[in-house]
Amino acid sequence: MRGTMRLLTWGALAAVCLPVWAGDVKDVNPEEIIQKFAAKEAEFAKARENYTYRQTVKIQELDESGSTRGRYEVVADIIFSPDGKRTEKVVRAPVPTLVNLTLTPEDLQDLRNVQPFVLTTSEIPKYYIRYLGKQKADEIPCYVFAVKPKKLEPAQRYFEGEIWVDDRDLQIVKTYGKGVGRLKKGEDNQFPKFETYREQVDNKYWFPVFTQANDTLHFQSGPQPIKMIVKYEDYKQFKAESNIQFGEQVNENKDQKEKPNPNPPKQ
Repeated sequence: MRGTMRLLTWGALAAVCLPVWAGDVKDVNPEEIIQKFAAKEAEFAKARENYTYRQTVKIQELDESGSTRGRYEVVADIIFSPDGKRTEKVVRAPVPTLVNLTLTPEDLQDLRNVQPFVLTTSEIPKYYIRYLGKQKADEIPCYVFAVKPKKLEPAQRYFEGEIWVDDRDLQIVKTYGKGVGRLKKGEDNQFPKFETYREQVDNKYWFPVFTQANDTLHFQSGPQPIKMIVKYEDYKQFKAESNIQFGEQVNENKDQKEKPNPNPPKQ
C-alpha cells in the first residue's frame, strides 16, 4: 500500500504457535518431502482454478490511540462467465476512508498471489528452501520450511517466510511471512508480515481460508499501525458444490446403509 506514507510495510505479526523442534534429520529426507509437496501444490493450484469463492478484504488504519481512523473493504466473487472464463465480480466496495495509506499494484499482487502462497514444482527453482524441523499447526503435525527467493526479478512478487506442510497429505496448511520484490529507487514501499491458514476442501485439497495481519508500518514519515483480514469463503467447484472440512477428516462407515423409516407417513 501507499499513501501519504506510500505502500504498506507490515512489521512482525504476533502469532501464537508452538516452538519448532529440530526433529531427527536422519529420519527425514527434506528433499524428498519438498519434491512431493511441490507436486501436490501443483495439483492443488490447478484444482483451485476450477473453483468459485468469495474473497473479503478488510484493512483498518489505526490512530495513535489504537482507534480506527480509516477503512478499506472490498468483497468480490471469483466466478465463471457463461462461456467458462474465470472472472472477478465486485459485490461490495465502500468508498475507502484511509488517510495515510493507498493500495498499490504490488499490494494487489500480494493479495492475489503471495498471501495465498502456493509453492509448486515449477516454482521451486526460484527459492532457497531450508528444513527447520517439525511442529504442530492447530494440532496438525507438520514439516516446517524456511522459504526465500533466490533472485528478485522486475515486476515480480515473491514470498519470504515459513511454511507448514502437513506430514500426511503433504500440502501447505499454514504460511507466515511477507511479500517481497524489486522496487523502484526512492520508493517508500512497505509490505506486511501476514499469517495464512488453509482448510481441507472436498476431503482432498487444502485451500486458503483466512489471512491476518496486525502490524505497525514504518514509513519515512512515521509509523502507521494497521490491521488486515482476508477471508476466502464458500468454495464451490464449477458446476459442483463442495464442503470445507475443518481439522481431521471424519471416516464414515461406507458399508452402513440408510435404514428405511419403519413408520412412513400416511398418504
